[in-house]
Amino acid sequence: MSEMKDRPYHHGDLRHALINTALAMLAADQNWTFTLREVARRTGVSHAAPYKHFRDKEMLLRELAQIGFFRLGEAMMAAISSNQSSSRMQFVAAAQACIEFALCNPGLYRLMFSSDADKTIDPELQSTAMNTFEILLKLLEEGQHNGSFRPVAINAQAAASWAQVHGLAMLAISGQLLEEKVGSDPVEAALDVLLDGMCHRS
Repeated sequence: MSEMKDRPYHHGDLRHALINTALAMLAADQNWTFTLREVARRTGVSHAAPYKHFRDKEMLLRELAQIGFFRLGEAMMAAISSNQSSSRMQFVAAAQACIEFALCNPGLYRLMFSSDADKTIDPELQSTAMNTFEILLKLLEEGQHNGSFRPVAINAQAAASWAQVHGLAMLAISGQLLEEKVGSDPVEAALDVLLDGMCHRS
């Protein structure tokens, strides 16, 4: 584990202090092998203190994943709102925002889609993840409504889109999008291929 300075906790919101410490550790080490004991030590509280808010490490990890989905949704919405052009360009902006988020937060992004962030046992995490996914659904629905995208089953179109964007994000943070393999601008090229299949041909 990389070195991080201990951050003594004095007063205030202990729950958020623990979360912020865990987020910092996740960002520094790009993994979540830390223990609640270590989070407590880095926060400057007793080993028992975290259990007042998180019954186990898995509960803390799901909280971090929920924060990740919320921030991802914010990034995608910001990209869309700053791009008031065609549905195709809005889709590209949102997809690029997702991939950029993954590149800036690789540990958090991996956690969000890991088995340690089990959405089936955490309704709040499931809801936040779905809210983020619904940004994509809304883009596709609007694109179909205005004639930009082909009128096919939204769920199928969304699955293909999410798989492509998520796959690109995972390849990007793993350093697998090498120019000798996939060219100098693989993200834009891959999105163009996806959208050429989704858009109406003139």
